[in-house]
Amino acid sequence: MILKDRTAIVTGAGSGIGRAAALIIAREGAVVGVADRSADGANATVEQILAAGGRAKALVFDLTDDQALEAGFHDFIHTQGRIDILHNHAGVQVEGDVLGVSVKGFDTSWALNVRAHFLGARIVMPFMKKAGRGVILNTSSSSGVLYDREMIAYTTTKHAVIAMTRQMAGDYGRFGIRVNALCPGWVDTPFNAPFIAQMGGREAIEAYIREKVPLGRWAIVEEIAEAVLFLVSDRSSYMTGQILVVDGGETVI
Repeated sequence: MILKDRTAIVTGAGSGIGRAAALIIAREGAVVGVADRSADGANATVEQILAAGGRAKALVFDLTDDQALEAGFHDFIHTQGRIDILHNHAGVQVEGDVLGVSVKGFDTSWALNVRAHFLGARIVMPFMKKAGRGVILNTSSSSGVLYDREMIAYTTTKHAVIAMTRQMAGDYGRFGIRVNALCPGWVDTPFNAPFIAQMGGREAIEAYIREKVPLGRWAIVEEIAEAVLFLVSDRSSYMTGQILVVDGGETVI
């Protein structure tokens, strides 16, 4: 097991890519803090990890609540005595162009897609710095390097995640802390419901994928989780400030 006896927090781990990431990190030996605002989702992920012989704890709170985020992270870190990995994955899609998106929707996107990543890193960084090692993996998106039609809040925040990742990598590499960004492309999860609706429904977007994406299909969450495992493990020990796009092809519409 390549993560034996390490500790990790995965946010947004109650479903989709976050759950798949938590499962694979636990499978490889880490104790996982499963952070999600949904108690049902977080507990279901923990149950799957325990059933597979892994170790995990549900961390149930709203990541846009600063006090709850700090308390949840600190409780897990102090219980485990260390933190080796933080996978900032939780995010939200809010559709609309500059005239169509609500200001509240834009603010919600910023709070979860960027600010919560920043605060999570801010909490774990002193522990990692003291230990002289650590890995932070921020989830951006293929929309963080390209653009999607009428998704200004999403693309803006996902571009910001990449800038933040590179800045943190440059600031903390000398302390043995690696910071990278994961950019998933077309992944078949409920998370994409707003984008699917904006594109005219599932049938329309699947027709687009068949025509434009070289592999002609969605990714599944387990495929993205393999990339997560690579980036949080020593297999990527000489990578920091890097952007890994996991995509089957064309993403710009």
